[in-house]
Amino acid sequence: MSTAADPAATETESRPPAAPSTEKTTPGAVAPAAVRNGAAVLLAVAVAAAAVNLRPVVTSLGALLDPVRDGLGMSATTAGLLAAVPPLCFALLGVCAPGLARRTGPIAVVTAAMAAIAAGVLARSFTGSAVVFLLLTALALAGVALANVLIPVVIKRYFPDRVAPMIGLYSMSLSVGTSLAAATTVPLTNAMGGDWRLGLGVWGLLAVVALLIWLGVLFARREKSGPATATATATATTAAGPAAAHVKLPILRSRTAWALAAFFGLQSTSAYSAMGWLPKIYHDAGVSESASGVLLALVMAVSVPVSFLLPNLAARRGDQRLYVVVLGLAGIAGFLGLMFAAGTVPWLWAVLVGLSMCAFPLALTMLGLRARTPGGVTQLSAFAQSLGYLISIPGPILMGALYQSTGRWYLPLGLLALLLVPQMLVGLRAARARHIEDEAVR
Repeated sequence: MSTAADPAATETESRPPAAPSTEKTTPGAVAPAAVRNGAAVLLAVAVAAAAVNLRPVVTSLGALLDPVRDGLGMSATTAGLLAAVPPLCFALLGVCAPGLARRTGPIAVVTAAMAAIAAGVLARSFTGSAVVFLLLTALALAGVALANVLIPVVIKRYFPDRVAPMIGLYSMSLSVGTSLAAATTVPLTNAMGGDWRLGLGVWGLLAVVALLIWLGVLFARREKSGPATATATATATTAAGPAAAHVKLPILRSRTAWALAAFFGLQSTSAYSAMGWLPKIYHDAGVSESASGVLLALVMAVSVPVSFLLPNLAARRGDQRLYVVVLGLAGIAGFLGLMFAAGTVPWLWAVLVGLSMCAFPLALTMLGLRARTPGGVTQLSAFAQSLGYLISIPGPILMGALYQSTGRWYLPLGLLALLLVPQMLVGLRAARARHIEDEAVR
């Protein structure tokens, strides 16, 4: 084969070798391909490691909510505010994610997000102030917010032909982290002397591991500056035409974007309310504290295989309306079961609620499918997640207030079951086969 027929190969061969051993590599494309494959594997591991750390910030706290409340003197309403901090952070920080990614690159921002999670989770375990605890939790959740928005962008940019499997890996790892924290936080706390501070702080060590992996990715990718990132983005989206990463879409004109934002908000309302209050709901129904944590772990364990399979199945269909309805009906049945018989067959309600919470990986999949380019996914992800989490803020607070005023879970759980009806309705619109680039220009 003539090298003149391959300009990229000619350019590669004309460069001086980086090391003597490289000169001996006869096929010029072999070494670069091996490097690219190794970098891709490292990035896939980093995505999984980040996902594992995105929910223990919340679920470990849910498992120890009563000891934390007692230790810091929190009321039920304040605890409801604590449950609302995640969506608040996601709404505010999600707006900043695209700008930060343009300046420094998404990999650099996700690396900083892992540092924020590690610092916040470790530091909050040593404070005696409820206000400082809230602030440090917000710091950790700021990292979660940035990673929430940008990891789908990283997947779309660096794995353009593997979006569905990588979203599946991301969603499955997220569920693993959630269930792991829910199942083991109480036993770990008991094993370490019953101190809730140690039980929460240990999850900061897991975040440190993820931070080290992302630092390795950052240095391997040499993603240190905005211009370099802009060049990579332009290269990745040249084939997509005018909707390049730097083109700002009039996304407010897209009905699909609005529907996705509403779907994200409503599913987040039920998800964060469940993660924050489910152990307490079971405990009030006569289930032991440790068993309540295991049931929350079951909720998330159910979503582990489903979160891996669902994105692949959803991506094969022209639309995802069937999955929207099935998951919504499962959630209604689960919340009604908790409402009237939480202590009876508690595992069944946990399974149904777990299926309902798979609306999150479905929403992530739709984010990747409803835009043509990484730039479009960035803008759609930031808009849908920021507005969606803003919509979800009142839910956990209202649940805490209703519980405090009535002393029962009938009204809070009835509210969650009722909200799944509009979730299905907006989900049916968001699940239709559309691209925001087409809607936004009309």
